[in-house]
Amino acid sequence: MSTTPDPIAALATLPGVADSVDSVRKAVDRVYGHRIMRRRSNEITSEAALRGARGSAALSGAEWALEEVRRRSDFSGDDEARTVGGALRLTAEAGQLLSIWRQSPLRVLARLHLVAAADSAEAAGRPRLAGETVEEPLIELPLPDADEVAGRLEGLSQLIIAGSSAPALVMAAVVHGELLSLRPFGSHNGLVARAAERIVLVGSGLDPKSICPAEAGHAELGRASYLAALDGYASGTPDGMAAWIAHCGKAVELGVRESTAVCEALQRGAA
Repeated sequence: MSTTPDPIAALATLPGVADSVDSVRKAVDRVYGHRIMRRRSNEITSEAALRGARGSAALSGAEWALEEVRRRSDFSGDDEARTVGGALRLTAEAGQLLSIWRQSPLRVLARLHLVAAADSAEAAGRPRLAGETVEEPLIELPLPDADEVAGRLEGLSQLIIAGSSAPALVMAAVVHGELLSLRPFGSHNGLVARAAERIVLVGSGLDPKSICPAEAGHAELGRASYLAALDGYASGTPDGMAAWIAHCGKAVELGVRESTAVCEALQRGAA
């Protein structure tokens, strides 16, 4: 009897990917085993959300200090403020969409874009149509046309719905990389792609309490490194794909380090 190919799971066999998966798993297990997590996990989750949103906004060009993000309540001013506000809204919204993701990922992506855009424009919440432009100046990859976007989105959706034996890190990296490469919406594609990565990491059970903000790790690694790794994903070569997955793994590990530091600060305060 023939079996349906699992192209995402196949990526886990690329050189170095298994090591990245194992390293991420061990790092996540360590922070979940921190004794402060038994009593104050909600605080760690809240802080991770804030740091993740700040990191995602930074990668979209709004590099604010953490305390500025924490202090502000009005994000309706200039473009940077709106970007930070969009990242914060997406971080809050992602947790509400976990149960829908496996059944209707395209519906979730539409919702994420609507939340990020926060306006009533006709294009908000739907993939771009032929001839529509994309406002994503920091991503310089060739832009696929609307027909290619529709086909690849549908393919990604079917893979998610069918399920994959791929490790969570690999699936999250593919979702993230595919959305950034396609830029299916007219704006805010980076914010949406990173929110989708978070949904996969949380919904897979790797990070069920959402305490490992990969977005913060991506930001710490720097925009140049992020874009270079994305180029590797877009190339479709085995080496390029493996490098992107490893980059995403390192981002998760750096997110773990952020939350570990928060745990230790809380522990010192309780001592």
